[in-house]
This record gives sequence, structure tokens and C-alpha cells, in this order.
Amino acid sequence: MTKQKAIGVGLTALLATIATLLAKVPGLTMVGSLILAIVIGMVVGNYTKAAQNGGEGIAFSSKILLRIGIILLGLRLNFFAIQGLGLTGFLYAIVLSSIAFFTVYGLSRKLKIDPSFAVLLAGGTAICGAAAIAAIAPVVKAQEKAVALSIATIALIGTLFTLIYTGLYPLLVPEDKPYGIFAGGTLHEIAHVVAASSIGGAEAENHAIIVKMLRVMLLLPLMIFIMWWFERKKKVAQSFSFRKLPIPWFVFGFLAMSLVQTFGFLHEDAVQWLLGIAYFLLAMAMAGLGLNVKFRAFQEIGPRLFLAGLGGTIVLVLFGALLIPLLF
Repeated sequence: MTKQKAIGVGLTALLATIATLLAKVPGLTMVGSLILAIVIGMVVGNYTKAAQNGGEGIAFSSKILLRIGIILLGLRLNFFAIQGLGLTGFLYAIVLSSIAFFTVYGLSRKLKIDPSFAVLLAGGTAICGAAAIAAIAPVVKAQEKAVALSIATIALIGTLFTLIYTGLYPLLVPEDKPYGIFAGGTLHEIAHVVAASSIGGAEAENHAIIVKMLRVMLLLPLMIFIMWWFERKKKVAQSFSFRKLPIPWFVFGFLAMSLVQTFGFLHEDAVQWLLGIAYFLLAMAMAGLGLNVKFRAFQEIGPRLFLAGLGGTIVLVLFGALLIPLLF
């Protein structure tokens, strides 16, 4: 490992450690280590010269370690554990994720936002926030600025709605199970879901996490859909072929880890240990992304991204509430 690479990797590891520790502080738990890491990275990158000699290592963290973290994140998915809500739970997740994706993408394009920004923000809203954005980014070859701005936007909107849910809990869906399903189906980050659903008690939190996992399950088909969509736009319909889709290798790793968890090939303690590593690697990647983003980038596109994400989230919340009495 070269000196520059070591400096960059070490810096992202340090920032990830700080973010992980801060995420344990009351009041910051709903934000989560991934969001904190990218924010800290942006602050350090804009106001210090710490990243000046670590470009190679920062790139390694934001690309290679990102993919390894996403692969390990597949261990969160246990296909057997989500059977409790049955077909209606899965239908709820599919409908809401589809509505969120196409609404945010459509609003983004109406606001003249670049397609790569639009699809990242749409995917993050539809599936699971920062982790989904990070997974989709290599598929669409998104620039680091697009990834960082999309994650920051999702974090801000998700935190805002988490606070709203917590404050208005008695007025939203006052019964524990429906409220948990609603929170899991409409909030972005897993940390947001846990924070907002916990006010409804253990039953609400359990159902919220299950619905959120159902949405996370949709990450793989969404990535394949996005690859097909982007590739098809590049070619005339007659020359398009599914066999030519540039499917990234880490997609298969993510699926493999999901199967490992589903069939119990690893002890639960080992799974939790590997998930801890996954989130730390993802935090390093987020720190690396943040280090390369300049605040002036927000002035160019930030307000439009926020409007698109906010509008899409409002639509998602409305449909999420309307579907509860119809399906449950």
C-alpha cells in the first residue's frame, strides 16, 4: 500500500470511527453513522487540508470498500423472517416503493435535474436511503458529487419526517401494528424507521423493521431495472439485449449474503459481527465521498433536489396512510 493510499484509508477510517461513536449519542441515533460520516467528511474536506495527500486511499474507500460493505449488507435480509406479513405486506412494500421511485424521478426531471441525480434520489427514497444510493451509484456511473448530494438530501428529509411522525404519533395511525407498518413503509433510513416506530412500542417497531426489510429486498430488482432502463436508453430497441446488461459483480455478492442469512449458514453472533463491519466500511465510504464534495455544489442543485425529494416523500406518506386500511 502506497503512502498516499494509507493516508486516505486511515483518514476515512478515523472519520468513520467518529461517526460511529456519535451515532450512539442520544438525539443522533436517528441520523445514523452513514449520514454522520458523509457530513463529517464534507466539513473536513471543505475546511481543512487533511485530505490533500490521501486521494488514492479516499478513492479506494469510496469505491472498493463501498462495494464490500454493500455485499455484507445482504446479511440483513432473511427471506423467512418476513413471512409474518404475508402477501399483503409484500404488496404494500412494492406499491409504495414503486410510487416513491417514479414520483421522485418524475419530479426531479421536471425540475431539470440530471438523470443520474434523479435516479439516485428516487432509489434512496424508494428503498433504504444512503445504502440504496450507494448501491445504485456504480450502476449508473454517478459522480461522487451526485451521490453525496443525494444522500444529504435523503438524510435531511428523512430526519424531518421522523420528527413529524414522533410528534404526531397519536394522530397518524394510533394502533401499534398499523403504525409500525406505516413507518416502515414510508421512512427512508433504517435508523429513521427504528427511531419513529419505537414510540409505538415493541410490536410497532417489529412490524416497522419487517416492512423496511421488505423494501430492502427490492434493492436488487430495482438495480437490475435501472441497469436495463439506462442501457435501453442508450441503444435503439432493435439492438437491445438483456445479455449485454453490465451487471456489477457486487450485486451477486449481495444476493449470496442474503441466502447465507436466510438458510442460517452463519451463527447469529457472526452475522451481527459482519454487519457491524459492513456498516463501518460503508461509513468509511461515505466519509470518502464527503471529503470530495465542495459546499458550492449545493448552491447549484441542492434546492431542486430537496424539492423533488420532499414532494416525493409527501406522496409516499399519503399513499402509505391510504393503503393501511385497505390492506391491513
